[in-house]
Amino acid sequence: MSETMIRLLLRSIWETILMTAASGAISLVVGLPLGLLLVATTKGGFAENRVVNGVLGAVINGFRSVPFIILLVALIPVTRLIVGTSLGTAAAIVPLAIAATPYYARIAEVSLREVDPGLVEAVRAMGGNRWHIVREVLVPEALPGIAAGFTVTLVTLVGASAMAGAIGAGGLGDLAIRYGYQRFETGVMIAVVAVLIVLVCALQWVGDRVTARLDHR
Repeated sequence: MSETMIRLLLRSIWETILMTAASGAISLVVGLPLGLLLVATTKGGFAENRVVNGVLGAVINGFRSVPFIILLVALIPVTRLIVGTSLGTAAAIVPLAIAATPYYARIAEVSLREVDPGLVEAVRAMGGNRWHIVREVLVPEALPGIAAGFTVTLVTLVGASAMAGAIGAGGLGDLAIRYGYQRFETGVMIAVVAVLIVLVCALQWVGDRVTARLDHR
């Protein structure tokens, strides 16, 4: 590849990392509380509320059922309202975060449901309130699963960010489409695929190490 193409590749790598990190952080900050709310309000939960649980579950399932490429296009007006444009890296973060948040909320819910109910009852028997249950039992006990689920979410976001390149979001997907596909530059396509593989493997490796450390703390 030429020097210019190498610079474009490096810039695209940075844009992909930025999109993945920003949308991943948003999905963690919003998705984890949603997962906690799903667990808390479910039947037999420590804050049982079937109406809230049903509505929240329906909204989450609704977003999860829409293919990302369709959601990407459908959210263009929302993206323009928030960012001011529907093109570029910053614009891609909006649909990526909206798609990843319900996905991670369900993953977090699964991990939180695996916490021994006896521990929750023990905290309640000692006079602990809902905040104590969340802080002292649910999150600490489910932390390895929460970390593993977040790793899966980040890996999924790498692929989704590449897909966002189809509408000019920047990053490796945009580079692969504009140069590798439309201009038939096979070397660029191979380089993008190789970088994506390395990026995903690196994320998975780091996530596995963090999860293992949390699991043996």
